[in-house]
Amino acid sequence: MTRLRALLDPFLLALMATMLLASLLPAHGAGAPIASGLADAGIVLLFFLHGARLSRTAILSGARSWQLHLATLSSTYMLFPLLGLAIAMLPGVPPLVGAGMLFLTLLPSTVQSSIAFTAIARGNVAAAVVSASFSNLIGLFLTPLLVALLMRGGTVAGPSLDAIEAILLQLLLPFVVGHLLRPWLGSFITRHRGLLAKVDRGSILLVVYAAFSAAVVEGLWRRLSGAELALMAALCVALLALVLGATFLLGRMLGLPRADAIVLQFCGSKKSLASGVPMAGVLFPTAMVGPILLPLMLFHQIQLIACAILARRYAAAAEVMADPPARPAR
Repeated sequence: MTRLRALLDPFLLALMATMLLASLLPAHGAGAPIASGLADAGIVLLFFLHGARLSRTAILSGARSWQLHLATLSSTYMLFPLLGLAIAMLPGVPPLVGAGMLFLTLLPSTVQSSIAFTAIARGNVAAAVVSASFSNLIGLFLTPLLVALLMRGGTVAGPSLDAIEAILLQLLLPFVVGHLLRPWLGSFITRHRGLLAKVDRGSILLVVYAAFSAAVVEGLWRRLSGAELALMAALCVALLALVLGATFLLGRMLGLPRADAIVLQFCGSKKSLASGVPMAGVLFPTAMVGPILLPLMLFHQIQLIACAILARRYAAAAEVMADPPARPAR
């Protein structure tokens, strides 16, 4: 049942429907710049809301559990990129698939699902909030830098001066403005959290539609075969399994309390679709965004299914520890 709920997540279904719509009815001709402009507006709105949501208290309290946060950041921005480079260099991996897998590994962690799964698993929710927020805040600077350093040459060029300007204007500036306005917007955001979540997801769907439209017009489905899509899925499963295992072992090695080890595993093993879609739209040429995002979309769905199952198992184990079965009388 948990697997079925993850597979039938409305947002994942909406993403697949958007990809199908862009494949059948791509924006082209006069409609292409309109779709691109709406996608840019969606990116600005998305990062404005991210900035307005992040509390200053969460930022300042981040230094308290420094060992946990450092371990999470190491998994997100060291272990993942190393695995991404290894995948991109594997013999038999097409350059376009390798580029998409590498970009996936350079992204920050998720926020909402990391916190939700930590709560389900009876982990340290406060630490998960700080760790996931830090990952996204640092990723705003670190992901473009890693893309510039690790994705030069091949089928994907590193960010140009125009891309750096776009990062500042479309990502960083709205984020900072949103955060500065938090004292005035905080109560509104709290009251309308459900509505703003829909705005978030709508913005992502706009970007996905514009990106896939441009990719389809450029011949995306002629360049990617069914075998390559199957290879992407297999690589995503293997990548997630490796990182889940590594974060579990790292928590044991560091001697983290159970609640903190859960945070490390969930925050350190995920990649953010909400951050990855707009970043790809800014960092890469329009026609490249669609194929670059495909591995991320596959990984996003796989991580939700796997982590939902894992969180339920942790929760069941926590209930047993809290209320151990009575021993039979001798």
